Amino acid sequence: MLLDVMCMYLKWTVVCPAGAAPLKVQMPALSPTMEEGNIVKWLKKEGDEVAAGDTLCEIETDKAVVVLESSEDGILAKILVQEGSRGVRLGTLIALMVSEGEDWKQVEIPAPEPKTPTAAPPTAAGPAPPLTTTPSAPKQHLPSIPPALLRLSPAARHILDTHGLDPHLAKATGPRGLITKEDALKLLNQRDERRPAPPAAAVTSPAPVTVSPPIAPSTGRPTFPPLSVPGKPGMPGTFTEIPASNVRRVIAQRLTQSKSTIPHAYASVDCDLGPVMKLRKQLATEDIKVSVNDFIIKAAAVSLREMPEVNVMWSGDGPQALDYIHISIAVATPRGLITPIIKDAASKGLQEIAATAKALAKKARDGKLLPEEYQGGSFSISNLGMFGISEFSAVINPPQACILAVGGTRAELRLAPQNQDGPVLHTQQLMTVTLSSDGRLVDDELASRFLEKFRTNLEQPQRASL
Repeated sequence: MLLDVMCMYLKWTVVCPAGAAPLKVQMPALSPTMEEGNIVKWLKKEGDEVAAGDTLCEIETDKAVVVLESSEDGILAKILVQEGSRGVRLGTLIALMVSEGEDWKQVEIPAPEPKTPTAAPPTAAGPAPPLTTTPSAPKQHLPSIPPALLRLSPAARHILDTHGLDPHLAKATGPRGLITKEDALKLLNQRDERRPAPPAAAVTSPAPVTVSPPIAPSTGRPTFPPLSVPGKPGMPGTFTEIPASNVRRVIAQRLTQSKSTIPHAYASVDCDLGPVMKLRKQLATEDIKVSVNDFIIKAAAVSLREMPEVNVMWSGDGPQALDYIHISIAVATPRGLITPIIKDAASKGLQEIAATAKALAKKARDGKLLPEEYQGGSFSISNLGMFGISEFSAVINPPQACILAVGGTRAELRLAPQNQDGPVLHTQQLMTVTLSSDGRLVDDELASRFLEKFRTNLEQPQRASL
């Protein structure tokens, strides 16, 4: 009898195996400023074998589209967040894997984390309960954060400062204790809910009021924005919301931070490109193709090497001198502007700079830049000359101290130095560059000397060892 029971038990365990223990794949932090990401495309499907180092999916971060590589060997058992999902928070479970040899169809899907129930809003039918306050009672549901560990995103800091809220009362849900925008908005909503309602006025029978429809003014403009109807032409005053990508949102955030926290100073100078054009023609005869922008990158890097007091950045404790010269070049992409980096540009030759800049620009437009290829620059260059812009001012890319805005070339007649026959007119190819500098680090006098050094290096390419 006992033998029969044991046989039945063994048969049951073979026929009805337990579910396979899953290996969790979570949304990782693929850049220092990333708080959420978008799933662009899954490169593996359920049931595919995965080796360590294989790419699982493409994720759009706040900087670029980056591939997520597997750190384990196994089988992709279940995709929990589908392609096209947006705003996936860090740490969110996006897929499950199982070890080799296990049945991926029997994977155990973890139960979702329970959400804290929120109190239902009071209905209009019943009166609001009386509000009682106890000043000495501590707020148990909002754990305090030590000042040394307090970390806020720029958006959260703006909301808390604008409404005068104490950041120590916010419950941090971001990575490594970061207080996010959503945490600040939740604290603001909690404060509004705790405010006492205004005293109700004496209830009297109101006189009947006749509401007439608003009358449009003589200009034909409506007094209120009408609603748009799908499938019909938009009426005056309507608009269409365009969803912003993570890159666009971060660009908007960083530009606002830069213009509101960095004291920008501007200085411009005209450079004669005649020697550069002449050298380009000489290099072209030797089948060496370089652009004017490559000369500009090299001249800026050499100028920074000769004036290290400009090669600085602003940290939380003040100025910080840099021992490297990494030039960030602005590249326009369909997702927004991104700045890949040419590392150690001062020690590179023109051909190497040209090849590196071309390869980085292509990867930027394809959204294939790696984080180390666009993070850590010390000086930025933005060139709009190819778009017909004569001159412009650029916004500093924090925490860098400077950005050089490059305009297009133009031909001008100027007087040459007098000779025996008198003044002589000749044509010059001029280009205007504007330096935007952080006034806390690079004052007007230092910026002027840097521009003079840059012009000298650009107008004398051989002097800069180009």
